Amino acid sequence: MNRGLTRAVIFDLDGTLIDSAPDIHAAANTLMARHGFAPFTPSETRSFIGSGVPHFITCCLRARDRAGDAALRAQLIAEFIELYETAVTLTQVYPGVPDALTALTATPYALGLCTNKPVMPARAVLAHLGLDAHFPVVIGGDSLTVRKPDPAPLHAAVAGLGARDVVYVGDSEVDAETAARAGLPFALYTQGYRKGPVADITHDRAFDDFAELPGIVADLLS
Repeated sequence: MNRGLTRAVIFDLDGTLIDSAPDIHAAANTLMARHGFAPFTPSETRSFIGSGVPHFITCCLRARDRAGDAALRAQLIAEFIELYETAVTLTQVYPGVPDALTALTATPYALGLCTNKPVMPARAVLAHLGLDAHFPVVIGGDSLTVRKPDPAPLHAAVAGLGARDVVYVGDSEVDAETAARAGLPFALYTQGYRKGPVADITHDRAFDDFAELPGIVADLLS
């Protein structure tokens, strides 16, 4: 219903709208056990999140001294994506997200999603959590031939919404670089999966409570 609006808010997913790290950790350790590797701690797998499944699996194999095994990497990527499509039961929505999305839609802004998560797992977790109706456009890490921080996926989300004035909302260095390269204002959610201090991440506004987001968007697009 939001298509055709000229103002839009586009979101990252993991670490921004949802805390999916527990499901990702569980899926990674299922693979590790299947292939005879030691399990990871939650903090280890959390540090691997943000640049898509191929990067995630590369980090896993690097940590187990198998980064050079291309055949194993390809196999684990395929197996992880299969697990990922049903890895929704441990994921939670961050506090305040549903109310913020409802408020933004009512303003009204068009809402979209631009994530490095593959599009089918992204849609599956959105549906499981009851957020899918907010997002007529979902661009995943496998929707194009490139992923964030290349700006092309974010540009595709903007084009899909037909929007002119857009704010991108994310939680990480990857998201900040994507917004900068796309030439869009960036709102940084500080409770997600960033690797370093907030001060080291380029952003227009930072927030730790989603109740602040509608006001931030209005300011950035005023």
